[in-house]
Amino acid sequence: MDLTQSTSKPHYPILDGLRGVAAIMVVSFHILEANATSSFDQIINHGYLAVDFFFLLSGYVVGYAYNDRWGKMTVGSFFKRRLVRLQPMVVMGSVIGAICFYFQAGALWPLISKTPVWQMLMVMAIGFTLLPIPPSMDIRGWAEMHPLDGPAWSLFFEYLANIFYALFVRKFSKTALVILVVLSGAALLHLAITSPRGDVIGGWSIDATHLHIGFARMMYPFFAGLLLSRISKLVPVKNAFLVCSFLVALVLAMPRIGGSGHLWMNGLYDSLTIIFIFPVIVYLGAGGEVKGKFATRTCKFFGDISYPIYITHYPLIYIYTAWVANNKIPLRHAYPVGLLVLFSSIAIAYACLKFYDEPVRLWLKKKVLKDG
Repeated sequence: MDLTQSTSKPHYPILDGLRGVAAIMVVSFHILEANATSSFDQIINHGYLAVDFFFLLSGYVVGYAYNDRWGKMTVGSFFKRRLVRLQPMVVMGSVIGAICFYFQAGALWPLISKTPVWQMLMVMAIGFTLLPIPPSMDIRGWAEMHPLDGPAWSLFFEYLANIFYALFVRKFSKTALVILVVLSGAALLHLAITSPRGDVIGGWSIDATHLHIGFARMMYPFFAGLLLSRISKLVPVKNAFLVCSFLVALVLAMPRIGGSGHLWMNGLYDSLTIIFIFPVIVYLGAGGEVKGKFATRTCKFFGDISYPIYITHYPLIYIYTAWVANNKIPLRHAYPVGLLVLFSSIAIAYACLKFYDEPVRLWLKKKVLKDG
């Protein structure tokens, strides 16, 4: 979910801003999920698709930033750059998850009260590495590969995508890349329309089902973004940030498509959104221009907090969800606390960015990235 670019190339502030819009939508989705009785009455119903949008953004910008640098940059240098950009907040997400862990106990997660501190700290330390834990080491009850910070599962697949890109896919011709993207799109379409849930939700556990979902959700959007960065010739788009932000919000807030008897319809919506609509939004955003101080500052703020808020918000969601479940709080009474969680997530993300992430990355760049 990173928009790090070569310092010698123009920046894409609108894509930064769109990433932030999607991040705020996914936080809101998780807050409202606490009061949903099923996937059919979930508000901001398709907020989970923000993850797939992040994958596509990453593929596009990684391709834009690095495709023409391989003669001067080694694979090892590429990996260092990606780790410097992403890993500090992975560590912070695990730390915040550990701090919040025992405040999440209740009927929803009975394992928490039975988990000794040493075991929780061990899971935290493993979380620092982003290595997934097996279900046998679960300390919550959801079989997450990162039970202290659930959304870190997508960073695990993000890392795999970067590894595949650096070792193999960067060498692909356009034809080979097109074939990979088409096959990946077909696999995603098949997954979505045959899903027993009628959606692409999943990917956070180390089992056959979730690994299938995780790879399908990562492969198409990331490498479609990479392909888009290679073949697209951008055209100027007026009011691109407003138009694209509206489209992102609209797509993610779309109510459930079809009912329990037509699950394939929602799966079709998910897959067509990822395959067609998201690339169009990224294309329009990349071709737009930000004008005026307010628009520039807005895009920068949303872009700055997008990754920190995504990787740090979920421990608060665990607490909020446990509070709602333990006390059976209806949404009409819970929403003020939900708003507090949203704004607290933004504040924590911004504080982590300014007081931890940016200083640590600056230090690591000086120590690790000797080649500039």
